[in-house]
Amino acid sequence: MDLHGSFHVYDTTLRDGAQQEGLNLSVADKLSIARQLDGLGVGYIEGGWPGSNPKDTEFFRRASEELDLRHAKLAAFGATRRAGAKAADDPLVAALRDSGAGVVTLVAKSHDRHVELALRTTLEENLAMVRDTVTHLREEGQTVFLDAEHFFDGYRANRAYALEVLRTAAEAGAEVVALCDTNGGMLPDWVSDVVLDVIETTGARVGIHAHNDSGCAVANSLAAVAAGATHVQGCINGYGERTGNADLVTVVANLELKLDRAVLPQGLLREATRIAHAVAEVTNVPPASRQPYVGTSAFAHKAGLHASAIKVDPNLYQHLDPLVVGNDMRLLVSDMAGRASIELKGKELGYDLSDDRDLVTRVTDRVKKMEQGGYTFEAADASFELLLAEEVEGARPSYFDVESWRVITETRTEGDAISEATVKLRAEGVRYVVTGEGNGPVNALDAALREAIGQAFPEVAGFELIDYKVRILDQGHGTDAITRVLIETTDGESTWVTVGVGANVIEASWGALVDGLTFGLRRHHR
Repeated sequence: MDLHGSFHVYDTTLRDGAQQEGLNLSVADKLSIARQLDGLGVGYIEGGWPGSNPKDTEFFRRASEELDLRHAKLAAFGATRRAGAKAADDPLVAALRDSGAGVVTLVAKSHDRHVELALRTTLEENLAMVRDTVTHLREEGQTVFLDAEHFFDGYRANRAYALEVLRTAAEAGAEVVALCDTNGGMLPDWVSDVVLDVIETTGARVGIHAHNDSGCAVANSLAAVAAGATHVQGCINGYGERTGNADLVTVVANLELKLDRAVLPQGLLREATRIAHAVAEVTNVPPASRQPYVGTSAFAHKAGLHASAIKVDPNLYQHLDPLVVGNDMRLLVSDMAGRASIELKGKELGYDLSDDRDLVTRVTDRVKKMEQGGYTFEAADASFELLLAEEVEGARPSYFDVESWRVITETRTEGDAISEATVKLRAEGVRYVVTGEGNGPVNALDAALREAIGQAFPEVAGFELIDYKVRILDQGHGTDAITRVLIETTDGESTWVTVGVGANVIEASWGALVDGLTFGLRRHHR
């Protein structure tokens, strides 16, 4: 069985990645992620360790009924038989046999000290455990891969024995022997030397399983492939215990886009950004903005010098077209922005500023002055668009006029603090006075503002605040410091971010709330 040509892309997010601190996946989560991984076109999805815990056993049961994989094969992970037992009689081996997975990945000790101290058996018995388990599962019709645990450290301690473990597995019928840098301490040149030696000495098909403790998991994976490995393991978004596993998307993107090796079905790499972010939503681990290829900042440009060059040719400051991985270029508006940045950002938002030098200069100067006062427009595109519209159209977009607002917080006898806000405003020629309650002053203001505006614009009921960030800017001033608030809002179809700055968190929040609702109404009424 050889999926997608001569190269295996093997994802272990559902097993190894799930060992990340703070990451806890339900069976439904694992099924959802498996579907996403299949959409990326990986060849193998390691679902977990059936028999070792009820969740993984349940996953394989449900996967056989609910998963309809188009590209990937499901792999079950497990260990070789126990010392002194028979593979056919071992209950954990039976769980692998009965899992319904066509592929079994066996973990085996390849470091002599681990055999003697962790397994508490002899080196000879460990070889027998590998041989018997591989042979048994092969006779049962399953494809077997071997994960040689602690291989690189074992190779350094006792090269002959580490190689003998691989040779034993290959002779028993294992299609791949994956060399595991379990402690993550290897460097690329070291990996290359070992992989070359393994291939020359054993003749086995070699895979690589790299951890990122030295910051080299991706580089080590690529070094192994360059040395002859044709099976690479990793986790989407670099999940995994400690510092994580090799980020599979980065590895695959480098192989396809830099080394011209077609390792995924044609065209599916364009799904990488969407899938990486979709998996992050399921895991509830925020996607890393600076993640290579698929991060939101991977193709973001801030410096004015960069923007000037990009205006001539986007590739002058990008190593490739972001569309090939489903990402996009972003222009960040900041105090570093030059005229070119503003012009390009305006074009991105639908404004042609190329023929109005005075307008571009005015917007650039205003952005820099506001950022000196604490504003940031890098992540607040919606607030910048409102600012730009004001400069272009001569007036700030407005759908309501606020007369006043106030908020009070009281602690009642039962000890719960309740906030109450009153908002007075005019919208569509009608004056509204609305009071709202919340579990904090910002929540109360949000409730009152939405109720008031919603009477004139019912679509506001579909707007939802989904993220709220507070930053104290001049911390040396203590409680007298300037506060910046970023609010992310959605209408169910798209999201937008607005910024507010004030002498306190409530004032800053009010500014961001008003901008958020104004931008949403502008989008719906434009």
